[in-house]
Amino acid sequence: MYRIGVVGTEGGWSSERLADEVARQTGYRLLVDISRVKLDLQAGKVFLGDIDLTGLDALMVKKIGARYSPDLLDRLEILRFLSGRGLPIFSPPESIMRVLDRLSCTVTLRLNNIPMPPTVITEDEDIAVEAVRGFGQAVFKPLFTSKARGMSLISDREDVRDKVRRFHSNNPIMYIQQRIELQGKDLGLAFLGGEYLTTYARYNRGVSWNTSTASGGRYEAYTPSKESIELARRAQALFDLDFTSVDVVESRSGSMVFEVSAFGGFRGLLEAQGIDAAKLYTEYVLDKLGRERQRRTA
Repeated sequence: MYRIGVVGTEGGWSSERLADEVARQTGYRLLVDISRVKLDLQAGKVFLGDIDLTGLDALMVKKIGARYSPDLLDRLEILRFLSGRGLPIFSPPESIMRVLDRLSCTVTLRLNNIPMPPTVITEDEDIAVEAVRGFGQAVFKPLFTSKARGMSLISDREDVRDKVRRFHSNNPIMYIQQRIELQGKDLGLAFLGGEYLTTYARYNRGVSWNTSTASGGRYEAYTPSKESIELARRAQALFDLDFTSVDVVESRSGSMVFEVSAFGGFRGLLEAQGIDAAKLYTEYVLDKLGRERQRRTA
C-alpha cells in the first residue's frame, strides 16, 4: 500500500480529517507540519524528525500554515524541491504558488478574460482615494489572506484618506476592489481533477458586509447557473490544481470570480452538500498513483 503524507496544520479540522481519511484507506498516517521540516540541500532530502519525506509515495497539500503570509511561498519552495526530486505532490507546489498570492491569481485570471469585479492595484494613497470615490464603496484586500481577515470596507462617505492610510500602513501594495452587491451570498464551486463536483453557498444572514464564516456566514446547498459553472471551470483550468474551489458571485450584471483557492472547500462541501471531500480526494490520489505504477511496470 502507499505511504502518503498530508501537509497540514496540527489540530486543523480539514488537515486532521484528510490525514485520518488517508490512514483509513492506506493504513498509513503522517501529518506534515511544514514549519517543522528540515531541507538538507547537501543530502538532497527533506526530513520531518527521522522521516525522510523523499521516501514517501506522495504528499497531499491541505494547508501550509494557519495564517496566510508571504512566508508560505518559502514553505512551498521546500515542496517544490521535493517535487523536483520526483515526489508526486497534490496539488503541484507551482500551481499553489500562483493562487496563494491574490495579485498573482488576479493577473492570471484577467489576462485570460475571466470576469472579476473592477479592481485597482496601487502603492499610491492618492490613487487609492480616487478609486474609492470612483467605486463608491471599495473592499481593500491584503494580498495574503483568507476568510476576509484583514479586509477593510471603505466608503466615499467616510474619512477616506484616514482609512486608506491605516490600511496602507500594513499593506504596501493596495488591492482595491469595487464592492459588489452579494445579495446575501457568494458561492464556492468545487472541482476535483478539473471536474466539477458541486456548489455550496455562504450566506451572511445580514450580520456582515462579507459572507465569510469567520464573520458569521453559514454554508448551504445551492444550484448555480450554467454560466457560473462554466466560468468557474475556465478559471480553475488556468492553474492545474488537483482540488480547488472557485469563489463566484452571481451579481445583477452576471457571474464574476473573486478568486481560485488551493485549500478551501472541505467544510463547505460537507455541511452544505453532505459530500466528504477528504474521501473523494484520497480516492482520486490513489487512483492517480495506481495508474502511474501500472504505467511504469507495463
